[in-house]
Amino acid sequence: MSKLKDLNKMLKERGYKLTNQRQRVFEVVSENEGNHLNSLEIYEHVRKKYPDIGVATVYRTLALLEDMGLIYGVDFEDGFRRYELANDNEEHRHHHLICIECGSIREVQEDLLGTIEEAISHKHNFKVMNHRVKFYGYCAKCQEKMAGSKQDEPES
Repeated sequence: MSKLKDLNKMLKERGYKLTNQRQRVFEVVSENEGNHLNSLEIYEHVRKKYPDIGVATVYRTLALLEDMGLIYGVDFEDGFRRYELANDNEEHRHHHLICIECGSIREVQEDLLGTIEEAISHKHNFKVMNHRVKFYGYCAKCQEKMAGSKQDEPES
């Protein structure tokens, strides 16, 4: 079943209708998968098709979609909540590599914590259902720029 049919079905089950605005918010998140758009960026994309939409409608729709488990928000400590499409194929949410120089965000699909989860489960009798990991550092482009600027510095 397509994600849009899932959305319509889930909305009906909860007593909501699939409005054009809700559909467009969902489409914008879907179309920009991997771009980690924040609510204002999503609002700007939706406004292109529906210029009369209010920012509050976008906020409410994002909250509803997240509550329904179709999208989820991620905080990269940059002052924004960014949204991604929930992926049914992922056992856990994927990890992120965040460049502290340029702010680029890259996704890591490998589950890097399987062994740690097993140890936590055995040692603490705790069943891990999910985790979120963010790695902060420098992307390849910023590393190249930094290496280049060090070569440009005059010797003392």
